[in-house]
Amino acid sequence: MTITIFFFTISIKKREISLDEAIHREVVERRMQESAERNFQMMGRY
Repeated sequence: MTITIFFFTISIKKREISLDEAIHREVVERRMQESAERNFQMMGRY
């Protein structure tokens, strides 16, 4: 009888984001919020 056991090691490392990526994410988030606000205002009129 043969028993094979596998051992897995999973390393999770926090990913460092660049300054450009952080700025891009901030701009995208702001535009999404502005769009949501405009849509909400438009829906309020109907």
